[in-house]
Amino acid sequence: MADIRFARQIVLVNSLVPVAMLGWDAANHNLGANPLEFVTHTTGTLTLVYLLISLLVTPARKIIAQPWLIKLRRMCGLFAFFYGALHLMTYVWFDRFFDFGGAVQDVAKRPFIAVGIASFLLMAPLAATSTNKMVKRLGGKRWKRLHQAVYLAAIGGVTHYWLLVKADTRLPIAFGVALALLLGYRLASALLDRLSRPEPVKVRTGID
Repeated sequence: MADIRFARQIVLVNSLVPVAMLGWDAANHNLGANPLEFVTHTTGTLTLVYLLISLLVTPARKIIAQPWLIKLRRMCGLFAFFYGALHLMTYVWFDRFFDFGGAVQDVAKRPFIAVGIASFLLMAPLAATSTNKMVKRLGGKRWKRLHQAVYLAAIGGVTHYWLLVKADTRLPIAFGVALALLLGYRLASALLDRLSRPEPVKVRTGID
C-alpha cells in the first residue's frame, strides 16, 4: 500500500495557504476597497473548488489507476466545509453583525442566500460523519447513502453562485460545466456497471 503521508501534507499545507493569506492581508489592511466582498467571494469560491476537487478524486483514481488518491478525498471534503463555514461566518458576522432577524429577512428576500445556507447545512452532517468511527457506526451502505448528499450540496453551491452574480456569469458557468462533467461521469459509470453485470441464471424447477 502506498505511503501517502507526504501527499497528505502537501494537500494540507496548500489548503491552509489561502486562509493564511487572507489573515495576512487583513492584518495589513490589504483586502482592497471592499474587504467584505473580497473575503466573501474568496471563501465562497474556495468552498466550490474543494467540493469539486473532492468529487474529482473518484474519477481521477479510476482513470489513472491510482487507488491511494481516495485517501485524500476526506481532507478535501473537510476543507470544503471549512471554507463554507468561513463564507457563512463572514456573512453572519461582518455583514449582518449577528442580526439573525435581519438574516432571516435576507433569506426570504434573496433566494441565493437561502440556497447557499441549504447547501451548507447539507455539508454539515457529512463533515460530522467523516471519521472512521462514524463509518463503522453508520455502516458502509448507510454512510455512503448519506454522503451522496454532497452532490446536492455541490449543485446548490453552484446555483448559489450563479444567482449571486448579476453580470459576468463566466465563472459560475465554468463551475457548473465542471460539476456536470463530474456528475455525468458517475451516471455513465453506474450505467456501464449495470449493463456489464451478468444476468442472473434462472433455475429450472422441472415444472413447465
